[in-house]
Amino acid sequence: MKVLHTSDWHLGQQFYEHDRRVEHQAFFTWLLATLVEQQIDLLLVAGDIYHTATPSASAENQLYQFIKDAKKCCPHLHVVIIAGNHDSANRILAAQPLLAQFDTHVVGRFDVSAPSDIILEINTNNKRAVIIAMPFLRSSDISSLSQTKNGPSYAQGVAKAYELALDHAYKINEQNSPLIVMGHLHAKGGDISSDSERNLVIGGEESISANVFGSKANYVALGHLHKAQQVAKNDTFRYSGTPIPMSFSERNYTHQVNVIEFKIDEKQAISTTVNPLYIPRAADVIILPKGECVPLDELCEQIKTLDISQNTLAPFLRVKLKSSDTDTTFREQIEQALEGKNVKFCGIERVREQSDNIGSDTVFEDLSEVEMLNPLNLLEQAFASDKDMAGQSVPDELKVLLNEVISELAEQEQL
Repeated sequence: MKVLHTSDWHLGQQFYEHDRRVEHQAFFTWLLATLVEQQIDLLLVAGDIYHTATPSASAENQLYQFIKDAKKCCPHLHVVIIAGNHDSANRILAAQPLLAQFDTHVVGRFDVSAPSDIILEINTNNKRAVIIAMPFLRSSDISSLSQTKNGPSYAQGVAKAYELALDHAYKINEQNSPLIVMGHLHAKGGDISSDSERNLVIGGEESISANVFGSKANYVALGHLHKAQQVAKNDTFRYSGTPIPMSFSERNYTHQVNVIEFKIDEKQAISTTVNPLYIPRAADVIILPKGECVPLDELCEQIKTLDISQNTLAPFLRVKLKSSDTDTTFREQIEQALEGKNVKFCGIERVREQSDNIGSDTVFEDLSEVEMLNPLNLLEQAFASDKDMAGQSVPDELKVLLNEVISELAEQEQL
């Protein structure tokens, strides 16, 4: 069986107020061709299908049209989609009966009382696989599994949820078919893109041990982290990452999907081969200057000489400038430098150097950056900026309270 693993599409994202439908459509065109060329039997989408819990009609239409086109191109293809932390479980599940007509299996929520509901048996083209399609687990989904003598433990709840699912999967896999585990979470040790991935810290626990996936999985298909990477140095435990950069911090990422092939030998042993396929970037993401801040006149010259003649789509451009180098005309000078440039301008980062008693990191003074930061970062910056708290770290008790509020708000968003 050949499987393609992708995740974190974030359909409907507005990037600094710029629409990204054309980029997503370019990815879907490439993906359709790849499904045919690679003769894929099973497509796995590991969460964050949409960028928000209430996606636009055009974003939903883009998903449904892709599934329709994929099934037309590959009649034997099955698709498995799990909900991520950006998705509304209810909204995804609402389309379940319709998508089932296209051999598309949607899992939006984990029910402690019915763990077998997330176990899928896929039979296509005389090939079989068993899939644990675990969606993003909210604290309310696993509250009964999270209780310890020291209070709720989100990590324990996640581990027990996977344990319940694995037990059922083992029972129905007597044929020794490939076992695939899906998940949308922050696995311990994974590289996170802090300005575009919502922090999943709940109760102070920010990552989950790879041990929760068990020892018998032939492949673990993960979503949430935007950088394609292995987990726990295991070649078959993978994040596929995003198909396009979701922020400027991801401009140097190599975006990919993973093609997995399972083979069974005469002794019924299953071997797994993972082959990353790299996705061509439709629209570039550029920050000027590339290194440290430069004087305004030099920055304007870099903008004027920026060569975008080879770009198929207009690139996204953001510039950075020291606060000390700004005057009453700096915006006008930058706008003049941009004249005639076919770029999607994403604003100016005015940066300053922090005082010695706080540190030497650059601080962004642009309100458009605030939504990119996770709440804990903002709290830490508030402590650092307050004259009465400067130099103090945020108390653990306050971090826990903040995480509880974030978790509660996230759950309410899904209602």
